Amino acid sequence: MKTPTKIVIYLEALFSVVIWGGTFIATKFALREASPATIVWLRFGMGVLILGAAVALRKQFALPKREEWGYFALIGFLGVTFHQWLQATGLITAQATTTAWIVATIPIFTALLGWFFLKEKLGRLRIAGIALATAGVLLIVSKGNLTLLAAGKFGTPGDFLILVSALNWAVFSVLSRRGLASHPAARMMFYVMLLGWLFACIWLFGFGPGWSEIPQISATGWSSILILGIFGSGLAYIAWYDALQVLPATQLGVFIYIEPLVTMVIAASLLAEAVTVASLIGGAVTILGVYLVNRQG
Repeated sequence: MKTPTKIVIYLEALFSVVIWGGTFIATKFALREASPATIVWLRFGMGVLILGAAVALRKQFALPKREEWGYFALIGFLGVTFHQWLQATGLITAQATTTAWIVATIPIFTALLGWFFLKEKLGRLRIAGIALATAGVLLIVSKGNLTLLAAGKFGTPGDFLILVSALNWAVFSVLSRRGLASHPAARMMFYVMLLGWLFACIWLFGFGPGWSEIPQISATGWSSILILGIFGSGLAYIAWYDALQVLPATQLGVFIYIEPLVTMVIAASLLAEAVTVASLIGGAVTILGVYLVNRQG
């Protein structure tokens, strides 16, 4: 396979973060017509098909070893089923813009997990970055009124679920390192997504609405779900991992900073979410904190 040029790799990385920045808005639209269980089941069913086709075209298909199935099931549950339940449910009450800024703190949780479990050193720069990112998020969820936090009010219930999702994704990312050491990224994500989707089947048909919502979804709702499935859970993953195989993780991580900015612009135009001074300052402080944590990494 011919190695793509650097400009193609940069465009793939940019494509991924722009799509992911738009998925929060697409989810908000889809939630107007269907429950989180239905949306996640449809979205990742499409993602499994697209990733499966990519693995087949790249001739990377191989079954995991018997002892790996439990591992893939665990990270599939964490990275797909549980993670998407947190985000889709959180977005019922959380703003798309707030969600994107909170999700941008995932490297902070990753650094803390490395310090706590792997005894990795934080250093003064990383500690300062964690403090800044925390202050930025608190400023965003409180909408600039930090006295609300002193009264025990952490934004909306959805804001709290999104924060938990950021921690959960950091756990998923740390656990994924083992699989990525022995499997190509596309193949690994295919099995992770497949098993996560099977858990979503149990969620939808065992505890959720089953098929009942699907016939009621309008053309607008299907447009949002197709964006989530084809682009958010399929093509964007492929493009991102293509870039990850060429660019260092720290260099690629810079593209993540673009994601909340994309969300903010689209949410302002399509969802009429206000762009406030508090969100701009809080977002800038959060990104600065994340940058400092990655800079020493």
